[in-house]
Amino acid sequence: MIVRCPWGDSTPDYAEYHDTEWGVELHGTPELYERMSLEAFQSGLSWITILRKRPAFRAAFGDFDPKLVADFGQADVERLMADAGIVRNRLKIDAAIHNARVIVAEDVDLDALLWSFAPARHRRPKTIADVPAITDESKAMAKELKRRGFKFLGPTTCYALMQATGMVDDHISTCFRAGEGRRA
Repeated sequence: MIVRCPWGDSTPDYAEYHDTEWGVELHGTPELYERMSLEAFQSGLSWITILRKRPAFRAAFGDFDPKLVADFGQADVERLMADAGIVRNRLKIDAAIHNARVIVAEDVDLDALLWSFAPARHRRPKTIADVPAITDESKAMAKELKRRGFKFLGPTTCYALMQATGMVDDHISTCFRAGEGRRA
């Protein structure tokens, strides 16, 4: 029997995501821009909602190519607001477009920027109750992103991004994936 983090056993979609993607080191500006955007869209919602809509998000946002999304105009915003396949929240849509423009205009190496906040050491949680919602590193990341003009990325969203992209390994100690990521 495979022992997972408790949330990873709740649905087949979560099990697949938990087993193959969550906590795996991820690099690249488009890849991290996608995760940053999806984590922002998730704010206030269940991650399963975003996970199930991810193919539609990728289609709607040009596979999260920041250069492409930075050129989105009002017609694109209206197209996105009419797309039932994604989360139709104007503030989140505007933030995703705005953030792409920041990446392009400032020539941001998103990979280097985000990974600069990965902690050198991270304590493995014993139980799901031990997993923090924010850390000093996620607060610092959110503060720097805000300083650079990024929107909709607070400390909680930044910590979820850090977990999802392997900057921290929050698989609980009994999970079969514990220690398989970059940071144990």
